[in-house]
Order: sequence, then C-alpha cells, then structure tokens
Amino acid sequence: MFGADFFERAIVGLPILILALTIHEYFHAWTALKFGDSTARDMGRLTFFPPAHLDFMGSLVMVISQFQFGWAKPVPVNPYNLRNPRVADFWISFAGPLSNIGQAIIFAVLFRATLNMGYGVNPYFINLFEAGVTINIILAFFNLIPLFPLDGSHMLRNILSDKNQIYMDQLDKIAPILLIILIVTGVHWIILGPFVTVFRNLLLG
Repeated sequence: MFGADFFERAIVGLPILILALTIHEYFHAWTALKFGDSTARDMGRLTFFPPAHLDFMGSLVMVISQFQFGWAKPVPVNPYNLRNPRVADFWISFAGPLSNIGQAIIFAVLFRATLNMGYGVNPYFINLFEAGVTINIILAFFNLIPLFPLDGSHMLRNILSDKNQIYMDQLDKIAPILLIILIVTGVHWIILGPFVTVFRNLLLG
C-alpha cells in the first residue's frame, strides 16, 4: 500500500482533498452565518484552517482511498437561529457541493492555462490541477446523494412538502446503513460515475 505509487498519489491528492474539504465546510459555515446562525463561527469553524475541519475517520479514509475520497467534521447549525429555516437549510446544505463545483472550475482553468504554456511546465502542476477537477467533482456529486447525513438529504427534505416529511424521517433511520452498503459494494460509483465522467470531460476538454 505504501509503495512509490502511494506517495505519488499523496503529493498530488492530499493537498487537493484537504483544500476541497476545508472550503466545503467553510462555505457551510459562511452560509449559515448569512442566514443568521453564528454557531459554526462561534465554534471556530468559519475558517480556512484545515485542522478545524478535519475528522479522524474521514482522514483515515483519505489514506485508504489513496487520497481520492474523505470527509470532514459536519458544521454545526442551530435551526432556531435561522431566518426562514427551510430555505436557509437548503442553501446551507447546497453551499458545500457548490463550493466544490466552483473549485473544479477554477482548477480546470488552471489546467488548461498550464497546458497552453507548452514545454517547460512541471508535470506535477498538470497532475495537481487535473486532480483538483476530479476530486472536487466526485465530492460535489457524492454529497448530493439524498441520503442522511449527506447534503443532498437536507436539500431533498426542504424541497418536499410537509406531508412528505414523514417519509424522509423513515428514510433517515436507515440512510447511513444504505450509504455504507452503496460504498462497500461500489454501487455509489455506478450511480455517480457517469455524472463525474461527463463533467470531468466537459471541464478538462
């Protein structure tokens, strides 16, 4: 596991993944503050300092997945502080995946600009920017899966009518188990793979 290929992946994937997760969580906290809840800010989560966001198990998965995937600590939100809680919760949840899409676009611009520079460009930066696109797209679409505790679950709940909330409550009880099954069996990649491939090809050309 810890051969030369592992360390090559680490020097490319590790900084991208840490950056992607940190910015993802920062924008959850920033959006919550904009809607009136300062809980995350008060707990030191409105920051670009990675250790404030990194989770032990999520970091362990980074290593196991060879820096293609991982997660950070959830940003705390007090719904009682929010103006228009349902609208607020939707956008607080969506802010994370949106930040990853934004990062993917920025890295795509850097990737294309670097390629256009021609000879003399360090291949490390080409690989770094390409990884920036891929990893952020994966994180964006993974978090949009409508299973608790992912962002997509909050978004779906806030789109549904009040009478359908009971179904979300029932789904949330088994959602973490379903999510683990999807990941362990690789079914999540069957679902996400086409979306990731299309958007990756669109951005990278």
